[in-house]
Amino acid sequence: MDEKQLQEIVQKVLASMTGGAAYTAPAKAESTSSTTIPKRARVAMLVEKERYELKEFDIPELGDNDMLVKVEGCGICGTDAHEFKRDPFNLIPVVLGHEGTGEIVKMGKNVKKDSAGKDLHIGDKVVTSVVLKDSADITMFDLNKQNVGESDVYGLLPDDDIHFNGWFADYIVIRGGSSVFNVSDLDLESRILIEPCAVLIHAVERAKTTGILRFNSRVVVQGCGPIGLICIAVLRTMGVQNITAVDGEQKRLDFAKEMGADKTVNFKDYKGIENLTKAVEDSFDGHLADFAFQCTGSPVAHANIYKFIRRGGGLCELGFFVNGGDATINPHFDICSKEITTVGSWVYTLRDYATTFDFLKRAQAIGLPMKKLITHKYPLEEINEGHITNIKMEGLKIAIINK
Repeated sequence: MDEKQLQEIVQKVLASMTGGAAYTAPAKAESTSSTTIPKRARVAMLVEKERYELKEFDIPELGDNDMLVKVEGCGICGTDAHEFKRDPFNLIPVVLGHEGTGEIVKMGKNVKKDSAGKDLHIGDKVVTSVVLKDSADITMFDLNKQNVGESDVYGLLPDDDIHFNGWFADYIVIRGGSSVFNVSDLDLESRILIEPCAVLIHAVERAKTTGILRFNSRVVVQGCGPIGLICIAVLRTMGVQNITAVDGEQKRLDFAKEMGADKTVNFKDYKGIENLTKAVEDSFDGHLADFAFQCTGSPVAHANIYKFIRRGGGLCELGFFVNGGDATINPHFDICSKEITTVGSWVYTLRDYATTFDFLKRAQAIGLPMKKLITHKYPLEEINEGHITNIKMEGLKIAIINK
């Protein structure tokens, strides 16, 4: 019996029960009906330093290459904190939020596949990477050809007549030409962590280009905020096990062990760089590190990191997304005489972004508590409180979760 025959039988039965009034089964939903999408929705607009306001705007008409996504959640990044406190990018007024994810509720007629070639449908869960500019150097499958740092990013777009430009909102308009990925096979917490995890996938790929980072390498990770903790997790999923974490907060060092660090060093317990270096050396049974990841935005931390690395070792510096000031080093002692190979890392390539999905699945499979990185969740109405919690370093990853 096919569906049409079954529906006819149901109609006859219901008609006999209702005095002959015909019953019509509800039509299958096409995209999402206009009645389920409000005409107006809210954004959290940063209107001045350290103050968001919830503002309501008309949801604009979509172009044939655009999508409307209902926001489910978005992490608060260190970049958001910088903008919240200082507006270093001169974006105010702006709708921030670039670690977001949500559900497609409306699509332009030309939208068929995501940036990796996966089909897109109404109801799929997605994340964005960047709004691509016409650059032949930024492509999906050219590994490390160019990072996406010169492209536009949702959550760092100047306000315009669309308004729904960041993930700190009820809805976001994904414009044609954007990189977007279908991540319906990941849960909400994992999706919120994709963007920061991509930063570390890229950093580790940069480190691998030195030829120094290997399974049996002694690795020091300096800084155990979300970035440093994710760095440890990425290394652990790759099979690197001899990892020492360095930080000044014991709670973060304890969590570093959960994420895969073998030893920890609290720099507050040691006076002077010589004693701190000796503590790192002792953690590796009398050896300096083969490789180091510097994950803080502190110039002093950058100056210190060279002391932890053996002759012929390697360094990946990824802590300075914005200008944090100058660091004082001695080029002879810190670089030349030790022949340290140094790479810098900033954001990611599109290939790294896609690789991150597999990393998150692998991390979960080996029992790393990635979701515990999200320590606080705030509704959109409490976004100011969420940012203040982030600035006070009272948690790790702070997330805005929509109701």
